Amino acid sequence: MANAGLQMLGFVLAFIGFVGLIASTSMPEWKASSYAGDNIVTALAIYDGLWMSCASQSTGQVQCKWFDSLLQLSASVQTTRALMILGIFLGFFAILIASLGMKCTTCFADDKQKKSRIATIGGAVFITAGLSALVATSWYGHRISQDFYNPFTPTNTKYEFGVALFIGWGAATLCILGGAFLCSSSCSKGGQAGSRQYPKTGAMPKGGKDYV
Repeated sequence: MANAGLQMLGFVLAFIGFVGLIASTSMPEWKASSYAGDNIVTALAIYDGLWMSCASQSTGQVQCKWFDSLLQLSASVQTTRALMILGIFLGFFAILIASLGMKCTTCFADDKQKKSRIATIGGAVFITAGLSALVATSWYGHRISQDFYNPFTPTNTKYEFGVALFIGWGAATLCILGGAFLCSSSCSKGGQAGSRQYPKTGAMPKGGKDYV
């Protein structure tokens, strides 16, 4: 029963992480304009994402523009796009695979060992999806901090970490943690199969007598 609860907890955490990956990838606030300086105009805020760039004015008006050409983007943005999309696809397949191996489902109910292996595979795919997103967000964040502390970068073009980047970090962590729970809950049941291999002994022979 404890394994089933741990398995369900892992699946829920990984599913929340999967939703977070989709939200993070689609959000435009991967990096936000920095106000670290004396001559920075705070009436206009610039946000850059993986797909568009937005400008928010102090009046509340927001204007966004999609990136025109893929080839004009930097290598970091293109690689981050690819890794995040890969993480989303892996997370989608992990949900399908893990659902078949969950103890609360009826698929492969007659073969518990096979069902446990399927859940383990689903957990491993979740971990891979989380690692893909973690590499993407960490690399993108490293590029932001590298440009921020570069003395040759103009003050009005410096950026800081955006909200989408923090959501991506949290989502990747949840996918990895949920996948680990799925793997551990499925593998921990493997030791119970050996208890059936010991034959029952100690049967009393017919006509036996008890001695005092």
